[in-house]
Amino acid sequence: MNSMRGTDLARLLALAVLWSASMVFVRVLVAPLGPVWTATLRMLIAGLALVALFAFVGYRAELRRHWKAYLWVGAVNSAAPFLLFAWAAQTLPASYLVILNAATPMFGALAAAAWLDERLTAAKLAGLGAGVAGVALVSGAGPLAPTPQVIVAIVASLAGALCYALAGLWLKRRGAALEPKAIAGWSLACAGVAMLPIALAFPLPGPVTGTVVANLAALALLCSAVAYLLYFRLIRDIGPTRAMTVTFLMPALGMLWGALFLGESVTPAMLVGAALVIGGTAAVLSPARADGMRARTV
Repeated sequence: MNSMRGTDLARLLALAVLWSASMVFVRVLVAPLGPVWTATLRMLIAGLALVALFAFVGYRAELRRHWKAYLWVGAVNSAAPFLLFAWAAQTLPASYLVILNAATPMFGALAAAAWLDERLTAAKLAGLGAGVAGVALVSGAGPLAPTPQVIVAIVASLAGALCYALAGLWLKRRGAALEPKAIAGWSLACAGVAMLPIALAFPLPGPVTGTVVANLAALALLCSAVAYLLYFRLIRDIGPTRAMTVTFLMPALGMLWGALFLGESVTPAMLVGAALVIGGTAAVLSPARADGMRARTV
């Protein structure tokens, strides 16, 4: 496996900042746009911006050959998780959303064990247990009471994290022929176009102010278009396992952005829960010592 260079580390840190900030933008946008339009416009603007960039620089993504793969990745890696997290953002603070999103590599480990016959060692099982305990602690002892509405929103967030894991696993198994830039642009564009007829059935709650437009532009262009370029480039350069270590940095950053820009509370229980999720994820991603094989996760 390639060693991590300074440029790779810089991309990883930039990705952590962008993805953790995305939950703040989503929290701001779900009230005036609703979850369906928030997800749809995020994908459309990001995807069309990248496709326009490709046309400007003369980059060809072999759309006719790979459009089914782009649509599939867009559905599982963008449309479903974007919609699930946007729906959950109507109830949960941004800090909750970022912490729950950090469960993605644990879902990846379970999926790899089921579909790639990769062993779950005792250490990995302990890590999964710690991650589950962390989610339970955040859910039950955070600033929100664990009402049925909150629990359903937490389940939706975990389902979004599962979608990211499944998409990463699919890319690892069948996406070798796809270029990172092409996946980033066309998966977003295809998913956005596919979601548009559904979004048209939902009225905009409004009002759509200049602040809403600015937040949407930041979410789509920075936290989606630029972030996906960074993410898929990292997958190519350092592999999916180390690319997903970005989730180690996101909970702390997400809680910071939520407290600074949305006035959200950060409790000791949330800090302990985030630590359990991060520690459990680290254990799941650690190499298996028994047989010397490196764990393969999303």
